Amino acid sequence: MATIERITEYLDVDLDRETWRCSRCEREHGSARESYKRGLLVHRRDPAEVHRPLIDPEAYPYTFAPDAAWCQLLEYYCPGCAALVEVEYLPPGHPITHDIELDLDWLRRRRAAAATTGDEETER
Repeated sequence: MATIERITEYLDVDLDRETWRCSRCEREHGSARESYKRGLLVHRRDPAEVHRPLIDPEAYPYTFAPDAAWCQLLEYYCPGCAALVEVEYLPPGHPITHDIELDLDWLRRRRAAAATTGDEETER
């Protein structure tokens, strides 16, 4: 039986296989020693699609929407069930951020200690 740790709402890590996986459909997203984003679908959006200008951009060039020349909106989806896993705002051309790095060995030791002592709080 796999040893699964919940990391975010839609992101788990399988400690036995050292892989990221979707907590909703259980599809694997790649090595947990790398960024989980590598195994996800990426949708790049113009920020004005989400942050609609509140004023006419033709009449007044400065709106309340981020400028697409300076900011892009990246949405990361599970390829198995299309769950929205992450959203980030980055300047165009900026590399995708590596925002979660786990100490897999520590997580395994914590699980093993909880199993030995029967401490349910430590196991979570």
